[in-house]
This record gives sequence, C-alpha cells and structure tokens, in this order.
Amino acid sequence: MAGIDHAPPPFFKRGPAPLALLTFYIAVSLAIFVLDLRFKSLDLLRQSVALVVDPVQRVAQTPGSLVDYAAGYLRGLQALQQENQELKHSQLATAPNLQRLAQLEVENERLRKLLSVKEREKAAGQVTQILYTARDPFSRKIIVDKGQQAGIVAGQPAIDETGVVGQVTRVFPFSAEITLITDKDQVVPVQIVRSGQRSVVFGLGNGQLELRYMPANADIQVGDVLVTSGLDGIYLPGFPVAKVVNIERDSAYSFARIFCVPIAGVENFGEVMILDPRQPMPPAPPAASGRPGSSADQPGGRSKKKKIPGKEN
Repeated sequence: MAGIDHAPPPFFKRGPAPLALLTFYIAVSLAIFVLDLRFKSLDLLRQSVALVVDPVQRVAQTPGSLVDYAAGYLRGLQALQQENQELKHSQLATAPNLQRLAQLEVENERLRKLLSVKEREKAAGQVTQILYTARDPFSRKIIVDKGQQAGIVAGQPAIDETGVVGQVTRVFPFSAEITLITDKDQVVPVQIVRSGQRSVVFGLGNGQLELRYMPANADIQVGDVLVTSGLDGIYLPGFPVAKVVNIERDSAYSFARIFCVPIAGVENFGEVMILDPRQPMPPAPPAASGRPGSSADQPGGRSKKKKIPGKEN
C-alpha cells in the first residue's frame, strides 16, 4: 500500500535536536560575551539598539510614569493644603498680638516724640490718653483721662509731637475737656515764622483756621508756618500752630482772608501732652497820667490860676 510504504522525511528537513540547538546557542553567547569583554566589539551595536529601543521603552513606561506623577501630585496637594490650613490657624492665633504690637510701636514712637518736644521746649507737662470726643457735633472737643486728681486746671495748653492741639476748658475729678484749636470759640495768638508778623488765628469749626486782622498787602505767602507768639500768657512761644494754605485778597476790603490748616494731628491722635501753666506774667504798667497842672489833675476839671502878690485885678 502506498501509505504504508511512505518513507519518513530526511534528517535535515526535521532540523537539529533541541539539545543541540541549546548547546549551540550557549556556545555562541559565550563567544560573543568573551569577545565583547576583551575587545569591546559590540559597543556600537549596543548603542544602536538602545537608540532604537529607547523611544519604545519610554512609550511603554508612560502609563506608569503618569500614575506615579498623579499620585505624587495628589500627595503634595494634600500636604500643601494641610500646611496652608496650619499656617492660617497660626496666623489667626498671632494676629491679635501682631496688631497690638504695631499699635504699641506707633504709640511708643508718638510718646518718644512728645517727650522730645518736652525736653526741647523746656516745658513741663504730663501725657494723657484721649478717652472720647465730645458729644456736641457742633464743637471740636475731646475728653482725656486726667483731671483734678492729676493737678489739671482750666487754661492749660495741650500739644502733640508736632504742634499745638488745644486748651483745657473744663476740668472734672478724673477727666478734663480740651477744646481744639479748630473750634469756633478758640483763638490763638500767633507769629509768622518767615516775616515775624504777629496776629491771631480763629477756629472755623470745620477743621481749618483763619488768620485775621492781616492787611490786604501784608507780607504773607501760601506755605508760611505760624507758631505761638506767647503774648497771651498761656502758650509758650515757638510751638507750631498752622500752615497757610489759601489767601484771598480783595482791594475792596482792608484785611485779607487767610485760611490755614493745623500742623498738629488735631483729628487723628491718641495721646496729648498737657503742659503745666506758665508763670504769671508781670503786671502791665499803669496808664500814663496827664501832665501836671492839666485839667485832669484838678477837681471839677478846671485849673486854678495862682495869685501873684501885688497884682490884683
């Protein structure tokens, strides 16, 4: 039969045995390994293969890298949120102290300036804290925390670190009322620093002052500084009061209208210094009397003629 008489395929068609192939491949691998180790003959081939395989390797590693990056980002975001929350709590806990520290620094600086003014002007006084402003909306007055128990009396001037603030007008056992120089009832004798002219400033009740009784042709300019003249016996001379900001001259009027703004922080301060009262000024000399023999020296206003002996009419 034809099927039974069919001969098996020759050896070379079936290939070598698996054991032979394994031995062959091992021998070839060892030979290549020895050659590469001794002569570095496969570096170029290795680099070429790495250049070809690297993009494929990067693409294969992309999903894992993305997962690692996303996990790291989420962990960092969570840690950042937690740190931010802790910083917020810490900031809220320290905010009152920081705010109070800033306020204390400003207050300390203001007090140092007040004391320096006291030493510079050789003036004695005591620092007071402002409690509140007067309830009258049509006046410019403040209430301070020292009164009769501290020796405060009406008429004492009040200053801050930059200039004159006002004058004590009423005194209570534990507080005192200070009328600011911007009040409508407040008048301060002043002197122009540049020219030496003297006049008085009046409060206008709106935060400004007016320098009055200055002739229309007076030597005064915008920007001139006014200081206390000391002629009233209340304010020591030389304390800054106001600065000229506007001048209105009209030939139809004898006096110019001169508006000023206070130099001191009249509306925005927390402490003021109340200066001690000045020493009483010497009394004014008596008024000049009439000439001897004038009608003012005789009763009834008439003078009598002297009789000359031997001459009688």
